[in-house]
Amino acid sequence: GGGGGVNVMGQARHDLMKHHINARHILTVKGTENLPKEPCIVVGNHTHMHGPICAELHFPGKRRTWCAHQMMYLKEVPQYAFQDFWSGRPQWTHGFYRLLSYLIAPISSCVFNNAFTIPVFRDNRLIKTFKQTISSLQDGENVIVFPECYEPYNHIVYQFQDRFTNVAKLYYKRTGKAVSFVPLYIAPELKKMYLGKPIAYDPNEDMDTQRQKICDYLMDAITEIAVNLPPH
Repeated sequence: GGGGGVNVMGQARHDLMKHHINARHILTVKGTENLPKEPCIVVGNHTHMHGPICAELHFPGKRRTWCAHQMMYLKEVPQYAFQDFWSGRPQWTHGFYRLLSYLIAPISSCVFNNAFTIPVFRDNRLIKTFKQTISSLQDGENVIVFPECYEPYNHIVYQFQDRFTNVAKLYYKRTGKAVSFVPLYIAPELKKMYLGKPIAYDPNEDMDTQRQKICDYLMDAITEIAVNLPPH
């Protein structure tokens, strides 16, 4: 798991990487007044590797970030990293980025295993992801999710994979509490993260209808934050 018992060498390497990365990702967080008092699910734009790194380094308070499980396993990092971050780059650069994806593998597995993460599985192990998420919320931790897929929603954000919303239904069953989803826009060029107004899960509404409603609200809220900022 991510963030559990970490050995001294692993922690030292993580601290070293954190210091190195921090220099490039110094962000301030705006809109923290939009965070509910109860633990919530924060939903952001991925911005390649910026999203998870910024969440780990700069998000205020207790939190866990959903992390693709491939980024936590040494042998699985290269293929996933190339596909997810760089496969859209010009063909002539692919050799370089394939090499880079191998070079980052030990760094990625070290950092994300020693960070405050929840591994995300996209097969029948997804229930493990949900169980860890519910436990984190019950422990008072906010959970940060980057659910974009490869299909554009508009010029700012990509369509959201919507299964993350199912956590709300499970959490309500477990605790009787309606969790809120908070939109997050990360603007690395402006060195800022912006939190928007939340939308709460409604236990009285059909989940199939609500799933799309929550995603649409979050994608539109992130877009609105972005278009109202200075050019970037």
